[in-house]
Amino acid sequence: MALSATAPRGRRAVAAAALERSGLGALLRVAPTWRGLLALTYHRIGTPGDAPVDRAMWDATLEDFDTQVAFLARNFDIVGPADVGPRPAGRHVLITFDDGYRDNYTHALPILRAYNATATFFLTTGFLDRPRLAWWDEIAWMVRTSGGDGAEIPALLDRVKTLPGTQREDWLNRLGASTGAGRAPAAAAAEQWMTWRMARELLAAGMTVGGHTVSHPILARLDEDAQRAEVVACRARLEAELGIPMRWFSYPNGDGGSFDARTRAIVAEAGAELAFAFHAGFVRRSDAWDPYALPRIAVGPRTAGAAFAATVTLPQVFGSRR
Repeated sequence: MALSATAPRGRRAVAAAALERSGLGALLRVAPTWRGLLALTYHRIGTPGDAPVDRAMWDATLEDFDTQVAFLARNFDIVGPADVGPRPAGRHVLITFDDGYRDNYTHALPILRAYNATATFFLTTGFLDRPRLAWWDEIAWMVRTSGGDGAEIPALLDRVKTLPGTQREDWLNRLGASTGAGRAPAAAAAEQWMTWRMARELLAAGMTVGGHTVSHPILARLDEDAQRAEVVACRARLEAELGIPMRWFSYPNGDGGSFDARTRAIVAEAGAELAFAFHAGFVRRSDAWDPYALPRIAVGPRTAGAAFAATVTLPQVFGSRR
């Protein structure tokens, strides 16, 4: 399937489109300019008929994801975390999903299987145990319920990320009161998250499952004991429900301020062999190897179409955070 013509605006979008139109992108995929590990991050994918809390929270449509996986399967080596080493000789691409949304199972898994591709799913275990809206989805729900157009959602999300973990619930209570929406009812989270049965089916299908904490806090905002509780309890639930150790972990939010030296030590003590951040970039074959801060590039609406092809073909140019 050809890449969609849909592309983000701006100079990078123009450059990405030109790269593909000119044929230079195809040439660079035959004579590659990089070798190493490129990790891609998704959270959820959807269709026009779905009714998510807020459309802007989707990372790809089903058509986009199908096109992207097909493109990766044709041009790169799609690997799992067990294949990752400090000096990858090829162009290795790791597909990852954070959080544990149900569409990862219902929509993404069939597409991955169609192309014999593997992916890694980092689960927030508390969302599977007690389904409820995640705080970022609840903010979107409050804004939409109160009649807002959604323009203020990014600023509100950024505000929450700066709060100490103990203040988040009080802040959400105040936001619910100020918008008039109140807190989201439990029914708003119906069928939002995977079940443990679905997670077991991911493993049976050859996918990889890792940890993403219990409640998705920004770990660096917690004290050491609270961080350890989130990581260790997440590991325990993966072991109890799936019968697997927590060999792989991704930090919630994942930018440089989301985890610290304490977090890294706790994750290592919990048995994780690799931990993934969410700052942009990729690991060149010649790079220094840091198994507890591996970068990942975010996939989203702005990386659809030619922009996706450019990002994975020339990550050193197009793979920085937008």
